[in-house]
Amino acid sequence: MRPFTFTKASDVNSAVSEVTSHESAKFIAGGTNLLDLMKIDVMHPAHLVDITHIALKTIEENEEGGLRLGALVTNADTAYNEQVEQRYPLLSHAILAGATGQLRNMATDGGNLLQRTRCYYFYDTQTPCNKREPGSGCSAINGYNRDLAILGTSEHCIATHPSDMAVALAALEAKVNVSGKNGERTIPLSEFHRLPGDTPHIDTNLKADEIITSIDLPAKGFADHYTYMKLRDRSSYAFALVSVAAALDMEGDTIKEARIALGGVAHKPWRVPEGEALLQGQQPVAENFRKVAEAYLQGAKGYGDNDFKIELAKRAIVRALEQAYKMESAS
Repeated sequence: MRPFTFTKASDVNSAVSEVTSHESAKFIAGGTNLLDLMKIDVMHPAHLVDITHIALKTIEENEEGGLRLGALVTNADTAYNEQVEQRYPLLSHAILAGATGQLRNMATDGGNLLQRTRCYYFYDTQTPCNKREPGSGCSAINGYNRDLAILGTSEHCIATHPSDMAVALAALEAKVNVSGKNGERTIPLSEFHRLPGDTPHIDTNLKADEIITSIDLPAKGFADHYTYMKLRDRSSYAFALVSVAAALDMEGDTIKEARIALGGVAHKPWRVPEGEALLQGQQPVAENFRKVAEAYLQGAKGYGDNDFKIELAKRAIVRALEQAYKMESAS
């Protein structure tokens, strides 16, 4: 690990001031991803700003009747929060599907959204990777790509975003509150992460001087019909090959509204609003679910090892919607 300097911030303003006054500075909270990347020299900030003492550790009602998750609330405390469990069980289940108990005790909600891809080539500093070193090339496109993206890719990158929490937040249409030198702003979760395009090294639309302060959940939590399905190579401590956050608002046997977000298939949580709209006013039957699955995977492209994910994602969407309607246990 390379040498770096370190300071502690006591509030948001001092944190922003610290990170902007040092070249190549980064915020650090739980550090569950950043420290790993520093140890293997994938990321090498010259200065770290410890934000763990800032008062961003509460979960409380927001003005819209939903919940505001402080950016420094741990993933464990979020998943087991009584209000989250009762009103947003989709989010709770998604968080508990990720990482391990030990990691969830350290990882923060803000940091969860900023974790970087687990593409093998991103972690291997001996191989070209446009995300790690812009302009160097993408080893994954013609390499081993079983876990990698099938949607929204570019010729420069086929990495996936690894967060389970972000997939549920996308389905719930959460918003991310940030603060920086130019004040505060709110970013819809759907616009927070970026597709790779020709700048795959930039993961989010967060500016360098901005810090996540909280995440807002809307009032509607889809607590009656939801599921988070995560398909992976082993039952714990593995990233998703494909995951589906599915939520339905039912009126009798008619679907009033559907929300579906996919994980493990793209550079960001993947939603297709026009696909969700196909279910409005429809019956919750497999035939209708399959139409949605086809819409979601339209334009999907495999790169050899990950070709199977296209059909896997379609079947996962159908199964997840069935589970959400019947409220069966997710697998």
